[in-house]
Amino acid sequence: MAARRLMNRLYYFTIEDESILSEAFSQLEKEVYAITYKVVGTEDVFVTTSETKDAMDRHDIPYNLLAEEDGARISVYHSPLSREELGDYEDAVRALALAWRAVAVACVGVNGESNLGFDLTAGGSKSFTYFTAPAGHTFIWRLFRERDEAVDFLTKLTAGDKKAIEWAESIPLASSKDLKSYH
Repeated sequence: MAARRLMNRLYYFTIEDESILSEAFSQLEKEVYAITYKVVGTEDVFVTTSETKDAMDRHDIPYNLLAEEDGARISVYHSPLSREELGDYEDAVRALALAWRAVAVACVGVNGESNLGFDLTAGGSKSFTYFTAPAGHTFIWRLFRERDEAVDFLTKLTAGDKKAIEWAESIPLASSKDLKSYH
């Protein structure tokens, strides 16, 4: 399989009938990794990657573009396994984070691991999400809506690992308030 190019543009859009998406996506080229996520807390706003938007445009799938976000501003912290399996799918992971209105995500484990080093219910279920790699592993991601939240969480999780803390401190956006509005 050819490596996916990272476009780093993410798009908010609405669509008149969301059932069009699943029907249309099944007709797209096999090499297109078409994915959209409904933005949490909305009825009809979706977020997608450049690759998906380009495919939607090529196939004349009707949608209303609301806003564009620079995906490079959404930070992704990988585990070694998630980097290996999801390196070509970072834009999709970023779109997932953006759908949750998060400024960053960190891979904290793989579904089925018995000891992640923390309680998944701590902080509420809205602090975690999942992404299944085409290779089959389902990765658990911690969502961060603020840079300081990421610094605190990773300091505790990694016992002060310098690389993890530097990553968290370098998250481009301080808060989800800095994300573009799609209204």
